[in-house]
Amino acid sequence: MAAVKYHRILLKLSGEALAGEQGYGISPEVITGIAAEIKEVAARGVQLALVIGGGNIFRGLAASSKGMDRASADYMGMLATVMNSLAMQDALEKQGVVTRVQSAIEMQQIAEPYIRRRAVRHLEKGRVVIFSAGTGNPYFTTDTAASLRAMEIGAEVILKATKVDGVYTSDPAKDKNAVKLDGLTYLDVLQRGLKVMDATATSLCMDNNLPMIIFDLTRRGNIMKVICGEPIGTIVKGE
Repeated sequence: MAAVKYHRILLKLSGEALAGEQGYGISPEVITGIAAEIKEVAARGVQLALVIGGGNIFRGLAASSKGMDRASADYMGMLATVMNSLAMQDALEKQGVVTRVQSAIEMQQIAEPYIRRRAVRHLEKGRVVIFSAGTGNPYFTTDTAASLRAMEIGAEVILKATKVDGVYTSDPAKDKNAVKLDGLTYLDVLQRGLKVMDATATSLCMDNNLPMIIFDLTRRGNIMKVICGEPIGTIVKGE
């Protein structure tokens, strides 16, 4: 069995990833499959934190573009991420993985408040920590929350799970000449406007030299491959 390359990681999942083929809500098959992969990774002694988006339930940006107050819409989006986090916690604990949900918005009955030192202690004890409610602030995406939390817990890498096997020069679904890029710098992403993470998240990673790996979640076993250092997906790092 290949040696593990990364020992503390932050995995960023989009809300849409949990919806599967149905396109909205939470697919029990999909979330159970992801939980099984996370269980395998945790069993190798890797310390794992998660940030999950809320786009399968509510998208703040979409609602604000239709006239809703942006701050209110973003808070609703944060609550959607809490729902996804609780669903993921349930799926993980059904498989025997001890999990804690921490929320950037206090809601004591269902999640711990986000406390950095407590989060790190959970990781050290082998628990999977799910960070919910984004940064707790409107106008910031869950991508930015993922970058921020990764920095705070001292993660070695951010794994951004998507439906495609990396970053392409253009949308491979629309352009048959799109070429997959194996490696990029942060500046490439910012200057070319590539949809990897949003600009705030990318800048944060650049300032703190935190690499990002964008890979295909729909292929079973890919999380383990990335953690063992196999060259799949696209890696974004400094010069």
